[in-house]
Amino acid sequence: MKTRITELLGVEHPIVQGGMHFVGLAPLAGAVSEAGGLGIITALTTGSPEALAREIAKCRETTSKPFGVNLTFLPSVTPPDYPGYVRAIIEGGVKIVETAGNNPSQVLPVLKEHGVKVIHKCTSVRHALKAEAIGCDAVSVDGFECGGHPGEDDVPNMILLPRAAEELKIPMIASGGMADGRSLVAAMALGADGVNMGTRFLATKEAPVHDNVKQALIAASELDTRLVMRPLRNTERVLTNPAVERLLETERRLGAATTFADIAAEVAGVYPRVMVDGEVEAGAWSCGMVAGLIHDIPTVRELIERTMSQAETLIRRRLAGALEGEALTPA
Repeated sequence: MKTRITELLGVEHPIVQGGMHFVGLAPLAGAVSEAGGLGIITALTTGSPEALAREIAKCRETTSKPFGVNLTFLPSVTPPDYPGYVRAIIEGGVKIVETAGNNPSQVLPVLKEHGVKVIHKCTSVRHALKAEAIGCDAVSVDGFECGGHPGEDDVPNMILLPRAAEELKIPMIASGGMADGRSLVAAMALGADGVNMGTRFLATKEAPVHDNVKQALIAASELDTRLVMRPLRNTERVLTNPAVERLLETERRLGAATTFADIAAEVAGVYPRVMVDGEVEAGAWSCGMVAGLIHDIPTVRELIERTMSQAETLIRRRLAGALEGEALTPA
């Protein structure tokens, strides 16, 4: 399948792996790229530019195909060594960077100078247009369904994607609610050039996380996510558990007066405990509504190949058949 995203990134399939905290490491990124998608290493998870350089080298041992690095810009009293991370990316020969969080304009000139393609994650049309205006090569548009931070506008992809497609000239990747060939075909029909799958890749054999996490995703339905940190205007969609429900009760009780300190016990330092140690009820961890569509733990290659096969069947048979007068069958 050829789209503007496959052409831009030099990949076989228009499928990008989300840059997930404590998940986007070489074992997963390398497997996704080797299977024809675009794997993403999450820079801040590695902890330092030197560790990122080692993770990039490790990924190169598993695939000769393109992979990218996620660099998230967060407000912080002590900011990460962003220049060091950028240097590790460039010296490691990585040619694709996914930026997220704050405006990435501080790193665009040096990345562009070294031929790096930049994809910026956005949760609104206005943010996507800003990314286009400052010179990003593509955007990843996150709908309200997504795991992690969906922004504060609460617009689902059925509306957000076609609105963004109406305004943008650069390629667009659909993120949030993406799980299979149905998602891919639907996203392309709405104007996207590819999809970003986060939660779905979390439930694969190569995802370097505890099996308890994968089993929790299989057990979850589309009704089992919650939105936390809304009073802080830092909304995050997470999988529900007792700690999350306690957090929500605190937010309901304190309302607009809620501070990060009030919920820190359920948020701070949670990811190593969940992803590494398997303490899935330790606190709030990102999960998309797409959990309701996750029923197994395939290899990355199995997931990508069946996604592409299902997409082709939908396009060539179900949708083409409808144009020829055949009744639509279940997807």
